Amino acid sequence: MPTAFAVLLIGFGSGSVPANAQETASRDLVVGTREAPPFAIKNPDGTWSGLSIDLWNRVAEELNITTTWREMGAPESLITGVTDGSIDASIAAITVTAERAKAVDFSQPFYNSGLGIVVPAAGDSGWWATLRAFFSVGFLKVVVALSLVLLAAGFGVWFFERKTNPEQFGGSTAKGLGNGFWWSAVTMTTVGYGDKAPQTVGGRVIALVWMFTSIIIISGFTAQIASSLTVNRIQTEIKSANDLKRVTVATVQDSAAATWLHDARVKTIESADIQSALNAVASGEAAAVVYDEPILRYFLRERPELTILPATFERRDYAIALPLGSPLRKEANIALLEFIQAGPWAQLETRYLGIKD
Repeated sequence: MPTAFAVLLIGFGSGSVPANAQETASRDLVVGTREAPPFAIKNPDGTWSGLSIDLWNRVAEELNITTTWREMGAPESLITGVTDGSIDASIAAITVTAERAKAVDFSQPFYNSGLGIVVPAAGDSGWWATLRAFFSVGFLKVVVALSLVLLAAGFGVWFFERKTNPEQFGGSTAKGLGNGFWWSAVTMTTVGYGDKAPQTVGGRVIALVWMFTSIIIISGFTAQIASSLTVNRIQTEIKSANDLKRVTVATVQDSAAATWLHDARVKTIESADIQSALNAVASGEAAAVVYDEPILRYFLRERPELTILPATFERRDYAIALPLGSPLRKEANIALLEFIQAGPWAQLETRYLGIKD
């Protein structure tokens, strides 16, 4: 536990601090935070601002505390930093959970919200959305995989036929493989032009196996292609958290949202930050983003191609994290509640979050 916080424990634990103790006691606290706009924003000059930061500054001013900010990494480091004593407190957009409450003491929650769901904007539909789907990552993956399978089957036939049947599969290696690829394609699609047919025993065995397996393969690939081409329609059908289990969802790694998705057994892509998660939806890699609703709304101000569903789920309470048994908790709660119940807090909410619907 840092020395500064130990002094605070003594001071607050006694109920009052003698005048001479107040003059000599250090009130410097190391407070951890991490970027979580609009609650914690790191400015270009290295200073911090945001709804949570401004709140802490007002509480610290009331309690005569000097703050040294320390930037933390993953969301969970705001908790572990308090438990291991490397920081005295932490504040950003820290969600209160039962598991975290076993490790730290939380202040009175200062903001209540929930998880939100971001999906592609409904206006991105019609022929343009379909055209974009042809160039999406998912569709290209399907095409590449199908091409490799066709090439493998064509290679097998060419290998057996290249010498015995040179009229159809002979010539240069590139020409022979091209003919083999053509044969495997028309055989899989049951078009069967009949312009090429294997004559060797090995080639016919390959052809027989390929005809049966292609029935299964073409069904699977058809479904994959159809899925990639209609991804926009599927995504717009996401109306609530109940629809998430049938799609891939992006979120921020080591976050409370990631924990919820894991517990709900939702296929998840965990990104380093919220912008990367939103990019996953914009590129078609994921169907939706699940994260804290106010943070999502903040970032969507510059992402017109995405939209957030109106309803939230899984209540989120944000609070200050303090060491277990911290006597600073009561003092901080009083200062926090006095500020929240005053007019300036509503002004800060409007400034950072906008006018609430």
